[in-house]
Amino acid sequence: MDSASGAGASDPNGGEGPSTGGGSAEGGSTAAAPPSRYESQKRRDWNTFLQYLKNHRPPLTLARCSGAHVTEFLKYLDQFGKTKVHAIGCPYFGHPNPPAPCACPLKQAWGSLDALIGRLRAAYEENGGRPEANPFGAKAVRIYLREVRESQAKARANVSMASTTTTSAPASSVGGESSAGDGGETAAGAAIATVAPTTTTV
Repeated sequence: MDSASGAGASDPNGGEGPSTGGGSAEGGSTAAAPPSRYESQKRRDWNTFLQYLKNHRPPLTLARCSGAHVTEFLKYLDQFGKTKVHAIGCPYFGHPNPPAPCACPLKQAWGSLDALIGRLRAAYEENGGRPEANPFGAKAVRIYLREVRESQAKARANVSMASTTTTSAPASSVGGESSAGDGGETAAGAAIATVAPTTTTV
């Protein structure tokens, strides 16, 4: 759900093609090539989102999912973020290299979220969804991603060398609730956060 995903930084898994080195198995049959890292990540992201919908309160079906629910999901993923986003009132706001730590929250980086939405948008249609009804391509999602990008740009995002790969957060690390986008509903955050973005300082 700093992948996003990447944010500021692009997802290192993006654009990777499938392996083409198939060999011959016993009996003369051709061994199937394993899925690429991108395809594996896309499948994990899709399963994560479906689990999130299942744990939503009240439960939410994919057919009823809107762009508002997708942005709610992205906000939920912030609790697993690795990007420190300085608030406007922070003395380090806009500082390219903060000299000391501060109490500003950690969030998902824009690049991680943007890459995540790209994978989920593709997975939705691959799983039978109609392109014109794709909630991951909704205007509300595009607006939210643009706001995240602009706010993090103003805060001067800097990628930390401590972590430059996308990893998976274990299911046991996921908990808490996030407020829903519609009607004041509350989403039970029990989905598995498979998107833990790069560590950055904003």
